[in-house]
Amino acid sequence: MILDLKGIYKNYNIGDMEVPVLKNIDLQVKEGDYLSVMGPSGSGKSTLMNIIGLLDKPTSGQYLFDGIDISVQNDHSLSAIRNKGIGFVFQNFNLMPRETALSNVELPLLYAGVKKKKRREIAEAALERVGLADRMKFMPTQLSGGQKQRVAIARAIVNSPKILLADEPTGALDSRSGEQVMELFSSLNQEGSTIVMITHEKSVADCADKIVVIYDGELMTLGEFEQQTSRRQHGGEVYEQE
Repeated sequence: MILDLKGIYKNYNIGDMEVPVLKNIDLQVKEGDYLSVMGPSGSGKSTLMNIIGLLDKPTSGQYLFDGIDISVQNDHSLSAIRNKGIGFVFQNFNLMPRETALSNVELPLLYAGVKKKKRREIAEAALERVGLADRMKFMPTQLSGGQKQRVAIARAIVNSPKILLADEPTGALDSRSGEQVMELFSSLNQEGSTIVMITHEKSVADCADKIVVIYDGELMTLGEFEQQTSRRQHGGEVYEQE
């Protein structure tokens, strides 16, 4: 099991008030899974992503990452797990603006202590994998949105992580570029990559093999959510996606 979250709660303190954001989250992701976590703005998607990505800690509950109990790890250990175990793909790419595509992709390898020659070879292979062999020396300003996201995906896969964690990966792209990026994710999954994708778009979520929905901090299957939505609509409450 790559991800095993049991009874995860996350509360934030706002002044004297404690606000619950995640409520009793159970989530398991096995090697090779392709999972979409769907939900509207304010549902807790980003908080869940930050906990999965080891960028935040739960208030309570247990999180095992590839069998490692995250709650007992120090910051140095968490940084090492993030670097080698998780490949991040963000909506706004998060590329270094003054570095070439190749240098951007090399960055996780640099942090991992890989020597320069080997680093270059691995980064070049990753860019070739995402179809950008002819754009290695380009700066981010010279790339289209879809190309920037493919550079970000190359950077995410360069350390052969246990899981790819994608946060709204098509949110800043036009429809055609978005389709190309989703085709790339599907191809990577077929090659063995484990993917968890956070999205509010049903068309993007449908690309995954499994969809779960987070709503008001609670995680449920798509079927359970649709049943709840139907009851809310009949009672006058309507779910609105972004």
